[in-house]
Amino acid sequence: MGFSTIVVLNGPNLNLLGTREPGIYGAKTLADIERDLRARAGTRAELVFRQSNIEGELVSFVQEAGLAGAGVIINAGAYTHTSIALADAIKASKAVAIEVHLSNVHARESFRHHSYLSPVCRGVIAGFGDRSYHLALEALLEG
Repeated sequence: MGFSTIVVLNGPNLNLLGTREPGIYGAKTLADIERDLRARAGTRAELVFRQSNIEGELVSFVQEAGLAGAGVIINAGAYTHTSIALADAIKASKAVAIEVHLSNVHARESFRHHSYLSPVCRGVIAGFGDRSYHLALEALLEG
């Protein structure tokens, strides 16, 4: 059995999903993704959703989840490529995190190819649109 609580964290600009470059990020909103994940999880886990454009808030969310023993799905947006603080928070709180991306970051601009989070995450799922979240959810539910 996997995690009974899973925290889904979304970083900067993900509040604009559905209208922000739908050719890259898809037409679903963050609310759509939350609804779909809740339906998929059913009674298997409690899901907690957080979104922030502020790096420090995301660090606090990661620490809280990790210290509570919750699984973490994190789409840190651009902070993936810049935030040592988020990587340190995952490591320091011993959060079991899965890094997700809607697009295939490796098929995009070269600055998106490096992730500070990948080395401290259990895994990385990218390029499957909103299904990236579903794959991460199943991985954490399975343990």
